[in-house]
Amino acid sequence: MSPSGAFSLDQLMELAGLACAQALSKTFPLPAHKRVMVCCGPGNQGGDGLVAARHLHMFKYKPTIYLPKPGSKDIYQRLLRQCENLKIPVLRDTTEFESGLKQHDVILDAIFGFSFKPPLRSPFDKIIHSLRSSNLPILSIDIPSGWDVELGPQRLETQPDSEGKTSVVDTFDPEALISLTVPKMGVREYKGRHWLGGRFVSEELDEKFQLNLPDYEGTEQVVELPQGGQ
Repeated sequence: MSPSGAFSLDQLMELAGLACAQALSKTFPLPAHKRVMVCCGPGNQGGDGLVAARHLHMFKYKPTIYLPKPGSKDIYQRLLRQCENLKIPVLRDTTEFESGLKQHDVILDAIFGFSFKPPLRSPFDKIIHSLRSSNLPILSIDIPSGWDVELGPQRLETQPDSEGKTSVVDTFDPEALISLTVPKMGVREYKGRHWLGGRFVSEELDEKFQLNLPDYEGTEQVVELPQGGQ
């Protein structure tokens, strides 16, 4: 998108994160879902989550960011500082995260993107298990963390421990999903509320790649898609 569309990574991440925040606000409106646990991985997916956390704060939600392994890139660190400047709480410990879930109303899943490949490494094995076992509703960004981008839900083998032993972790089914730019093949049968965000694709690119993107109304940054692959 960037070379042909002339967008920088900063711009794309900002637009994506804003769309994610708007999708969450539409799916889980105030005041019933005010406390949001934003789970961020170390890559661009996590960056989208940080942007979303900032916008959710501006929307009068109370986000808390969980960073098990913060990204090292400059753009990631700047996005994190923006959130810290707003006094958005940041958790880094898995135990804090697990206990903190009890004080939240909804989870924003920004851990893994479409480029994720098994095996599942620590502490993400525990995190995926916690998300699956939590009773809180989840909104996932682009593709639920751990899903295969083409095949969808899968069982994840963990990285071998010090004794060479592995285990299997099941992925989770979020209550809502926001696909970015275009829905991925792996979510074509997704049954929950499904949003599309990333309002930056030109008509030229839409026609060139036959994306058949739906129209966004007015100033909306998201559009709701039919459920269950309809």
